[in-house]
Amino acid sequence: MLHRKIYQLYQDGHDVCIFLRDQQRWIDNGKIVDFEGDLVTIRYETEEDDEISSWEEMVRLESIGSVMRKLASVSKVNSEIAISDDCPEAEQIRPQSPETDV
Repeated sequence: MLHRKIYQLYQDGHDVCIFLRDQQRWIDNGKIVDFEGDLVTIRYETEEDDEISSWEEMVRLESIGSVMRKLASVSKVNSEIAISDDCPEAEQIRPQSPETDV
């Protein structure tokens, strides 16, 4: 099952978070760049102090304990979130009055 999920995430190109069971650590915001046999190649970046480093690791499928995919994110820079009133009127959902519910 994990084999198929990793392959699907590799094909889709989504960013993933992977827990490496043997090292007891998470790889955050990584991308699966290759998947061959039981080897998974993951590319990710780390930030320490003022330095950003890019890494590429090859891990065995059996070392992976968990895989998560980010569904959505909200920018910290622009804290104003769009609300339904900002949508075009044709796309707004209006509450139904009790008389129209049958």
